[in-house]
Amino acid sequence: MSALAEAAVPSRVGAREIAWAALVLGVLAAFIALPPIMLRTPVPSLVLAVTAVVAGVYVVREGEKRLGWIAIVVGVLAGVGAVAATQTNESSLDSVFVWSALFAAMLRFATPLVFAALGGLLCERSGVINIGLEGMMLMGAFFGIFGADLTGSWLLGCVIGMASGGALALLHAVLSVSFRADQVVSGFGLNFLALGITGYVFVAHYGAEGTPGDVPRVPNLSLPGIEDVSFFGEAIGNANLLTWVALLLVVLTSVFLFRTPRGLRLRSVGEKPRAAETVGVSVIRTRYVAVIVSGFLAALGGAYLSIALLGSFTENMTAGRGYIALAAVIFGAWRPFGALIAALLFGFSSALAQRLPEFSESTAVLFQALPYVLTLIVVAGVVARSRPPASIGIPYVKE
Repeated sequence: MSALAEAAVPSRVGAREIAWAALVLGVLAAFIALPPIMLRTPVPSLVLAVTAVVAGVYVVREGEKRLGWIAIVVGVLAGVGAVAATQTNESSLDSVFVWSALFAAMLRFATPLVFAALGGLLCERSGVINIGLEGMMLMGAFFGIFGADLTGSWLLGCVIGMASGGALALLHAVLSVSFRADQVVSGFGLNFLALGITGYVFVAHYGAEGTPGDVPRVPNLSLPGIEDVSFFGEAIGNANLLTWVALLLVVLTSVFLFRTPRGLRLRSVGEKPRAAETVGVSVIRTRYVAVIVSGFLAALGGAYLSIALLGSFTENMTAGRGYIALAAVIFGAWRPFGALIAALLFGFSSALAQRLPEFSESTAVLFQALPYVLTLIVVAGVVARSRPPASIGIPYVKE
């Protein structure tokens, strides 16, 4: 290693440490203005927030742009939020910021995003862009509750929902892998196809009455010994079974991608497909499997919405969650735990918006758009700085 490179390594490591410290300061700036601490002066929060922003600017100048910009955004939002919190009466803050309830709601809203993000991650790691996550989620949401209603079993409903998402994903694979169509156009086309199919069958079968209220729902899983503990019991003591499945899949996906030969083959297909084919890996088959599995997972996220979270279906009920999941993949740098953190961030914003009507109806309406604003920030500020798989979106032509 050259002397110049050796000198650069400590600087980069130091910049990352400063960036993480800035993130902690930004979070702390907001936290001390909220229950249970609830300082009634914004000065300490503003000092911490400004420090976080200054540190973020320094880190950006040092070359650690991704974490640096995140620290800047967190510092600015924390400062604004802290000033707003100190101007709000304590009873309103206490009614909104019940941390155990916010944490439980965050998990509920993040669960479908985690499923879809993991599906998108596997698909894109193989080199195929999957804009069609939204449509696959919508197929899973409708056919999941449709299957549960017909069979009387939430488990079979999940299976039928996953099969519908897999069928849509298979069509995406045929178009983008075999026919080498533009993958973005194919994904958008499938989203509109799913919207038409689910809307037509929903109206044709259920009409104006909508889905029945007695459809079997995925049960919650009670944790003995934890559900009686104050914070943890309210937050995770009675979470839905699919929430735990989603968290487990994050671990399993990470192990699969980075600790198994098959995961290495999948990543190699997304990075250097020609080299992978040379050593005996079937690029076409690998991409087909990855795309179909992404459809299964995205559809399971949609099925969670209809037969676990809400117990009903409405037209276009996914409401852009597939696109948010895609942003979570980008934000998480195409890594399972990074995607989980992003999904939790989006889930927390949705949970906060859900509770804000207790404080202010107008503010709650504004915050309903926060997950989509975060999506724009992620795409605009992170996509240019994250390194996607080298061959993503590039059709493979076998020699």
